[in-house]
Amino acid sequence: MDRQKPLRSSLVYRSPVFAVYEEEITLPNGKIVEVSRIDHRRTVSVVPFKKNGSVVMIRQYRPAIGDYLLEIPAGRVNDDGESCEECAQREMAEEIGYRAKKLVKLFEGYLVPGYGNEYMYYYLAIELYRESLPPDEDEYIEPLEMPVETVLQMFRKAEITDSKTALGILMAADYLRHHRMLP
Repeated sequence: MDRQKPLRSSLVYRSPVFAVYEEEITLPNGKIVEVSRIDHRRTVSVVPFKKNGSVVMIRQYRPAIGDYLLEIPAGRVNDDGESCEECAQREMAEEIGYRAKKLVKLFEGYLVPGYGNEYMYYYLAIELYRESLPPDEDEYIEPLEMPVETVLQMFRKAEITDSKTALGILMAADYLRHHRMLP
């Protein structure tokens, strides 16, 4: 889908992760409005599944909320031509010390289209094997192995509040049950 060219666009802020723009645009009904927009690189998230019926989650400190979240591994696709699958493998190696022999794409879509264009690809990783990369310096992460059913119960009790993780776990559980990999 091609983005309509704004009438006016001003870069307000640029970071290594995203850029913020103030723009004047014409809506489909012809009305001219001012909007703020966040431009973000593609991202991936991964549900690492082990043969014993557990998933490898991460407990990650998130400075934006000043607290820890229980999440699935995720990160930004590098601008150097890295594919989404390569990014998924790299993020797992950095965050949980595993890679996967097989990645299954579960879904892809926009995270917050009301103000940003971040587009995320969701994967299920199976046939995990140990291989680690040094973690990112700006992250504090603890890997945790948990049964899928425990993670689903935590989601139902609102103990998991990260939306990418909730969506990833629900889609992974559906796939695993459909393919008789979970009871």
